[in-house]
Amino acid sequence: MTHSRNDIQSDIDAINSIDVVPTILEVICRTTGMGFAAVARVTDEKWVACSVLDEIEFGLKPGGELKLETTICNEIRQSGDGVVIDHVEFDEDFNNHHTPAMYGFQSYISMPINRKDGSFFGTLCAIDPRPAKLNTPEVINMFKLYSELIAFHLNTIDQLAATKSQLKEELETAELREQFIAILGHDLRNPVGAISNSIQLLERNPLDERTSRLTGIIKNSSYRIRGLIDNMMDFASGRLGGGISLKRLENQPVEDILNHVISELQVVAPEREIIKHFELTEKVNCDGKRIAQLFSNLLGNAFTHGKLDAPIQIYAVSKEGELEISIANAGKKIPDSAMKILFQPFSRSDAKSDREGLGLGLYIASEIAKAHEGSIIVKSTAEETRFTFNMPLK
Repeated sequence: MTHSRNDIQSDIDAINSIDVVPTILEVICRTTGMGFAAVARVTDEKWVACSVLDEIEFGLKPGGELKLETTICNEIRQSGDGVVIDHVEFDEDFNNHHTPAMYGFQSYISMPINRKDGSFFGTLCAIDPRPAKLNTPEVINMFKLYSELIAFHLNTIDQLAATKSQLKEELETAELREQFIAILGHDLRNPVGAISNSIQLLERNPLDERTSRLTGIIKNSSYRIRGLIDNMMDFASGRLGGGISLKRLENQPVEDILNHVISELQVVAPEREIIKHFELTEKVNCDGKRIAQLFSNLLGNAFTHGKLDAPIQIYAVSKEGELEISIANAGKKIPDSAMKILFQPFSRSDAKSDREGLGLGLYIASEIAKAHEGSIIVKSTAEETRFTFNMPLK
């Protein structure tokens, strides 16, 4: 089927009208460590870049073309299946393929974008000259989810054009944002929940030392993935202009909420000592689940960066019209350069970077605090680092 230049330009315009696409490409690069990500329109004649994030100077911009026969995306168009390559040199199917040699990449991932009627639109793809760990359920599911999300947006655009709807831009954005969050929660949270539930069932049986250690690793990883999913969802929602949404209720059981979070984290790291002091005597008007998320992010940060042989101290008090929660851990002083960007998205300290996530935890905690008309301050010395959250009770 022949596609005119106007048709291709309409497709490019359609992708660039989807507000979440730049965020998707940014999250892909930060999550995988890859330097180039793109949404491509792929026909039986052309490969055209629609939206691009290029941090490796690959040289493509929106509207740029590659010769169709030189791309792996052409094979995906024909087969309908995604392609994942961690390291070209050691990949039996692609170590002698002409495409990696021509474009100089070692890692590659691409998933098809199919319209609602089943027709092939193009691909969501990423490349990098370095090897990358891509062939995991988390990364593959993320790409599939984002491909489905882009297809959803394309279908929505088609529907709006066909019906000549007069919906306001604010209503369009709200609807697409809600769909995005719903799809993300369904497609990523469910498998993580299945993993967690399976581990709990396994732990009910007698386990040898090695199996017990492995189940502990899986439990720890699933808990961390769940936190990453929550943070990614909130980050995407905030970038779309909605900020952090709250469902505030009167007289929330803050002490129970904090104790529940502490129990969850101590299941993952039972060897860590926690000293807590609670004086929660006044009613608190807040979103309990969001306060739990904020507290979990701050406490998880203390678990990650605090000294293993020193206790973590938690202080929570409600008095004089204000709620205050502080978490302190012994450990190295946070560098002044890091303090300036501590609550910015994707900010990560150089130390222990292999144990950190996307760098969204403190950013999300800060946004939750702001949504409650509160704030988080941090003080760090050579002896102690303390994060303190304050918010009005009403």
